[in-house]
Amino acid sequence: MQEFQSTVASPVGLHARPASLFSRSAKESGCNVLLAKITHGVTSEFVDGTSILRVMTLGVKFGDEIIVRVEGESEAATARLLQGLVESADH
Repeated sequence: MQEFQSTVASPVGLHARPASLFSRSAKESGCNVLLAKITHGVTSEFVDGTSILRVMTLGVKFGDEIIVRVEGESEAATARLLQGLVESADH
């Protein structure tokens, strides 16, 4: 299992296009991807990162901290890809 913690750089957070890119990339990887939001040091319940609706329900905004867990055959590459998406402001 690969796990990383990142700060969301997209000005709109993980909403609409960034959430779609994240969930589509997670789904296409074939890995099990879980995502949680950290608020005031408390981690939310993990949700399925392959579901755009689940990702959007977390209400992740610009500057929020998240934790992503990736498990599967290509977990290292998938974790790097997803971390790059989260930390990019180009969405």
